[in-house]
Amino acid sequence: MKLILIIALFLAFSIAAVAQSAPDRSDTQSWNDLQLTVPLSKKVDFVTKLSLRFGSNVTKFAENRVLFGFSFKPKKGLSITPFYWQVNSRNPRTGKYSREHQFDIAAAYRIPISKKYGLTHRSTYEYRMQTSGNSWRYRPLIGIDRSLPEKWIKNTKVFASAEAFYDSKLRKWSRTRFTAGISHSFSKQLSLDLFFTRQNDGYSRPGDLNVIGTAWKVRL
Repeated sequence: MKLILIIALFLAFSIAAVAQSAPDRSDTQSWNDLQLTVPLSKKVDFVTKLSLRFGSNVTKFAENRVLFGFSFKPKKGLSITPFYWQVNSRNPRTGKYSREHQFDIAAAYRIPISKKYGLTHRSTYEYRMQTSGNSWRYRPLIGIDRSLPEKWIKNTKVFASAEAFYDSKLRKWSRTRFTAGISHSFSKQLSLDLFFTRQNDGYSRPGDLNVIGTAWKVRL
């Protein structure tokens, strides 16, 4: 019951936080991920993910993404993940679809501050292959998480992060994302993240987004 109450309050807060602005520039979206991790050894995992996104105020399909990659963990707290994204996006104006291929590598390091808190830094470099021309982006992220008291709810933590995007095509920092959410582990094999993301981007259309998202994570 406590988990259901926390989820309900989180979703209510997220919906209330949705801001209104110019229709061409802004949108309310739903991002939904399903991630499967297959351990290959103690320090190497195979990772795949399916992502479905809905836009136009969560009334129309906007994008699907498929990921394949490997996660290398040379030491505790450190992960290096090269991966490939295939992105199929729908233009909200024309209804036509476009395809993008991304080759990415991400390095993340989590530092435990105490038994309850953790601090994470992640750097992602992505090479984008698009019909409009190839480019690359650099995405640094800083995040913090806190485990909730066991007497409140077991195996649950809250988290927040801030991420910036540098775009080689624009030659400037073009986008920021701020995320807050809650993560619950049902077992060692299954967990669920619920989150709200605010994206600010004055170059994409739509670029200013309010996102309510879910991420199911399965580990075999």
